Amino acid sequence: MLEEQLRKIGQDHIARLLERAADFLSPEMLRKDLDGVDFSLVSDLIKGNRLYEEPPQKVVEPAEVVPASYAATKEAQAHRGHGEELLRRGRVAVLIVAGGQGSRLGIDAPKGVVPVTPVCAKSLFCLHAQKVLALKRKYGSAIPVFIMTSRANDAQTRQFFADNSYFGLSRDDVYFFVQGMLPSITPQGKFILSRQGGLFMNPDGHGGTFTALKKNGCLDIMKTRGIEELFYFQVDNPLVQICDPLFIGLHNAGGAQMSSKVVRKRSYEEKVGVIARVDGRTRVIEYSDMTDEMRYATNELEEMLYWAGSIAIHMIRREFAEVLTSRGLHLPYHRANKVIQTLDEDGNPIEEQGIKFETFIFDALPRADKSITLEVLRDEEFAPVKNKSGEDSLESSILMQSDLYRSWLRDCGIQVKDNILIEISPLFALNKEDLKARLSEIPARIESDICLKGDHE
Repeated sequence: MLEEQLRKIGQDHIARLLERAADFLSPEMLRKDLDGVDFSLVSDLIKGNRLYEEPPQKVVEPAEVVPASYAATKEAQAHRGHGEELLRRGRVAVLIVAGGQGSRLGIDAPKGVVPVTPVCAKSLFCLHAQKVLALKRKYGSAIPVFIMTSRANDAQTRQFFADNSYFGLSRDDVYFFVQGMLPSITPQGKFILSRQGGLFMNPDGHGGTFTALKKNGCLDIMKTRGIEELFYFQVDNPLVQICDPLFIGLHNAGGAQMSSKVVRKRSYEEKVGVIARVDGRTRVIEYSDMTDEMRYATNELEEMLYWAGSIAIHMIRREFAEVLTSRGLHLPYHRANKVIQTLDEDGNPIEEQGIKFETFIFDALPRADKSITLEVLRDEEFAPVKNKSGEDSLESSILMQSDLYRSWLRDCGIQVKDNILIEISPLFALNKEDLKARLSEIPARIESDICLKGDHE
């Protein structure tokens, strides 16, 4: 019986509600939630085991970073060519983390459906899919896309792609898989009820990507398709240069298992994790785990020493993911306190202090024997959409996209008026070099908002 199962795991408070047939509970939902729970894991988390602990930092040094200026060098061309060859041979897949909802942006839908482009208002999913389609046309090889959803948005995400004919991608090249879930608990270790009648569950974090890939058979699919490398990013960054050949080439030729892109922090106080070397291993140190001594450290030129801000863009070797999961991957869990909307024992809506557990993918970095860290320019590759307005918002992202496209046009000799919105579809040009090949299709002077669209778009 369900009540017996609950009592065995110390959740008598829910068992009692079931025994008295509380009408605000759904036995079906509870059973479904419990079926997906790893009780051994949850028991450990309640006891305080498997939790992240900042390791003793005997030797902390700045990361070894390939500077952004490297991209313009002759040496970079060889690595870029190597990355392009891997794309032509179909050895690279795209991995998008897209489990979030757009609630902060005012929509009750997956964040990937939020309109983000400056003029045509394309959704994040559309923009990313068109970049992949443009890459497929450019390199003449399929690039499979793996999209990690959450239980809350999986059905909507699949339907959105189906309704939009997969934005031109082949249905056979798009794979959806759902990340794991964990129950939120009270400080006393009791499961919290949802207002829908089941358990209050939360996604297990982007660190759950590895486990979810294995559980859903995605790693097997990748191996069958000959995929060697995964280009990982989070859905909310419209400026991401998907499958950047230079990044792919540096990572693969360097024999790295997991690599990262970084940008220079805006300030000492910017709340972003930094990539550093700790006891000879590359790792991300969260902003909240940095001491003031580290946060404000400077070099001999009195410049910020720990400036390499992580932007959640990685290259991951498929074999690395396989090794981690075959060993029973146990990335550490981070605990976070949050106010949870739940029900009291009489079914009345209340708010209660709770704890959620999640893992972070960057905690896999120290497990890589070799890792490449590449600096990129924030204005060119990182404009996350976190909020409606302010820093890292929909407003700022739209302006950053427009400013980047304006700079491409001006660098190509096109006169562009200030204070207008510019959009260049990935199907028209993926980058400035592609744009130069299509100058005859662009007006010599642009004085009003414009979107340069691709063929048949």
